[in-house]
Amino acid sequence: MLAKVDERARPAPLARILVIDDEQRILRFVVRGLQAEGYQVDSADNGVDGLGSALTGQYDLVVLDLLMPGLDGAAVLSRLLAARPAQAVIVLSCLASPATKVRCLEAGAQDYLAKPFSLDELLARVRVRLRSAGRHPTNLVAGRLRLDLIRREANSGTGAVPLAEREFLLLLELMQTPGQIVSKQRLLSAVWHYDFDPGSNVVDVYVRRLRAKLGADAIVTMRGEGYRIAVP
Repeated sequence: MLAKVDERARPAPLARILVIDDEQRILRFVVRGLQAEGYQVDSADNGVDGLGSALTGQYDLVVLDLLMPGLDGAAVLSRLLAARPAQAVIVLSCLASPATKVRCLEAGAQDYLAKPFSLDELLARVRVRLRSAGRHPTNLVAGRLRLDLIRREANSGTGAVPLAEREFLLLLELMQTPGQIVSKQRLLSAVWHYDFDPGSNVVDVYVRRLRAKLGADAIVTMRGEGYRIAVP
């Protein structure tokens, strides 16, 4: 008979975690605690470096402080999830007000733990988030297109190709409603955050870039209406 494995004592193998916190004492404490559990841990002591690491690396989880000089945690969270919607994030902050927690959770954070905290509670929440992230799909499929939400790569059947940030966001918006027409104004709002049509052809330019990478028939132009992903 196989022995029952205690999940609490066996973290996901080779799980990679990024810790972003400007308080050196807490940063070292959290990093050592996670490493003792067997996780691979990187760290950053400011928002700019932390965001750069999160966007260029591949992490199963990001542990993020809010109050940091320069680029604060709220801005890091917003920019990170705009580029990588599937990224799991735990906010770790001395701000304990319900309103702050709600804003972070509504922005896309999976969990929020207020300082001071116990290491055991943080580790328990990390285990839960890693198990939960493992159950969530990291690929979006529409027609013959497959979009890797973590690596930001698209595959139309001829191999994965990397996408620039705006290309990724544009394709993501289209693939979330396969076969349905997405208006130019909606794309301008979702990808470029324009609340009005600036009169430029920026959407057309990026659609052409995606077609060059994924095939001319990957995205269908609906004259006067918008664009849609081609589906069978």
